[in-house]
Amino acid sequence: MPFWNKPREDGPSPAHGPAERAEPVTLSPHREEPQPMAMLKREDVTSTPAASSDLNALLGRGSEFEGKLTFEGTVRIDGKFTGTIVTGDVLVVGEGAKISAEISCGTIIIHGEVTGNVRAKNAVELHHPAKMRGNVETPSLMVEKGVIFEGQTKMENLSADRKPAATPIAAVKG
Repeated sequence: MPFWNKPREDGPSPAHGPAERAEPVTLSPHREEPQPMAMLKREDVTSTPAASSDLNALLGRGSEFEGKLTFEGTVRIDGKFTGTIVTGDVLVVGEGAKISAEISCGTIIIHGEVTGNVRAKNAVELHHPAKMRGNVETPSLMVEKGVIFEGQTKMENLSADRKPAATPIAAVKG
């Protein structure tokens, strides 16, 4: 006799004895109310355009590119890039990115590694754990705690359409 048909030693099996009728069990459907998703505050999110709808192009993690990159809009690089980058718009360097390039842009937001000179007409943002090795020329520089920056900075107005302050500083101290 196969093992699965072996009778139980503590009593008759249903196949050999009278079948007992069990009371029907009614299950009440239990629905949990949908819980709201945790939302991040705007302050919790860096200024990195992370949503794919904000990006015009993406060089993803594991990708490698060598040459000249020219674009409009926002481009994010998470891979490896060597060469030259030219844009009047936004370049985002992801945390895993390694860039060795001369960069001329509107704004650059760096979370990864950049080796080379950067000239940004609007702003340069260095967010932890960024590593920047090269000279930076921009009117606005933000460096977060924990960032490695090796190079020189030159902060001046790079945009031709900006006008100097109308009131000299000496007149304000008066």
